[in-house]
Amino acid sequence: MANDLHHGWEAVIGLEVHCQLMTHSKIFSGAAIQYGAEPNTQACAVDLALPGVLPVLNEDAVKKAVTFGLSVDAKIAERCVFARKHYFYPDLPKGYQISQYELPIVYEGHLDIELENGTTKTIGITRAHLEEDAGKSMHENFSGATGIDLNRAGTPLIEIVSEPDIRSAAEAVAYLKKLHQLVVYLGVCDGNMQEGSFRCDANVSVRKVGAPKFGTRTETKNVNSFRYVEKAIEYEISRQIEVIESGGTIRQETRLFNPDTGETRAMRSKEDANDYRYFPDPDLLPVVCTQDYIDAIRGSLPELPEAKRARFEKDFGLSPYDAKTLTSSRELAAYYEAVVKDSGADAKLCANWVSTDLLAVLNKQGKDINESPISAAALAGLLQRIADKTISGKIAKEVFEAMAAGEGGADDIIKAKGLVQITDESAIIRAIDDVMVKSPEQVAGYRAGKDKLFGFFVGQVMKATQGKANPDAVNRLLKDKLAG
Repeated sequence: MANDLHHGWEAVIGLEVHCQLMTHSKIFSGAAIQYGAEPNTQACAVDLALPGVLPVLNEDAVKKAVTFGLSVDAKIAERCVFARKHYFYPDLPKGYQISQYELPIVYEGHLDIELENGTTKTIGITRAHLEEDAGKSMHENFSGATGIDLNRAGTPLIEIVSEPDIRSAAEAVAYLKKLHQLVVYLGVCDGNMQEGSFRCDANVSVRKVGAPKFGTRTETKNVNSFRYVEKAIEYEISRQIEVIESGGTIRQETRLFNPDTGETRAMRSKEDANDYRYFPDPDLLPVVCTQDYIDAIRGSLPELPEAKRARFEKDFGLSPYDAKTLTSSRELAAYYEAVVKDSGADAKLCANWVSTDLLAVLNKQGKDINESPISAAALAGLLQRIADKTISGKIAKEVFEAMAAGEGGADDIIKAKGLVQITDESAIIRAIDDVMVKSPEQVAGYRAGKDKLFGFFVGQVMKATQGKANPDAVNRLLKDKLAG
């Protein structure tokens, strides 16, 4: 729902995104973190909080947190501290979560998003801190009981906390999509929302437009799709306005979103920081990030999406739309660049084939670019045959479909199906003469000024040559013949 439909109210939204880091082991133990393993098979003594165990920090988790921080132009703490965040829940065996409180590793960053009207808005990032994930409570298949799976306990996370700069559900989704693209580009997170690798808590409040103070906020927990985030925020904005206009007050509470009803419901009253009894973890030393360490990570950063997009527009002459499409993932951008390099074809022609034909096939087959049935080298081979006029663009579509169906490379398909383009002008002239003899009325009409009949003749000649005639030659020779 747009802001102008809220009758003088505006939303104030901040997002907390839990981003699972792509490390090989957990943040404080050597246990694996493979998704989908049998319950409790990836929980070691540290994860189970057995007496006498001590956490050991995973350096790769620190590196990935710093990598993210640098990508959003944030400050990296020279010294950060892990803290114990106390709460009691069955899937938290220690009775506390190791997180960061007063001294996070990343702070004061920002992310620019594009709004629907084409303008750019900067969303502040307050902090991104390292922490461990909790386990998971299992309710299905347990009659009158709850199962506990501690495979996820200790999985490394960064919690990315935005400033309350977001003013609508649409802005929230734009921010989330941009953040999701970034962490996947960086190799920080796999971004799999269905598996919980990238999930969001939405803090929402409303106030009268121009009011100096924020309203009381609610937090909707663990929303794991862009569509659900949008629906949850829209519902919560409308609910809060209705409550206030009906004379009620908003309670600071944690809520859950029900995707079946599109509604949020209260879960518990919202805790404040002092409820968690934070204090520095005595088993973990402060983490010191030297400038040399930070500079080394900065030097290893990949080309980021916005920079790649700008380069595609400048170097390849692509439209902003095509550049945005082709840089939507790091893998797709690499595929496109490989096609341009290997084919030697026009960059815009390559963009059309990748962004239109290839993506349509992948969408139809439910695959991503890494599973493409046509490799970049194979598509480049097809475009080379268009460029050297072995086949026409129309025949190339037929070859492409055969390639997508697994029938082989372009050259093999062209040979097997006899699709080589006819460039022999004498053969084309014979086809034109035959069409003109069979179409005397259309010839007379064209010569009487009915120029639109030219398309008819092109179609008939292409039909007579089974689409193999060189289109440029057909057009040129037809004009000469019809003029005569």
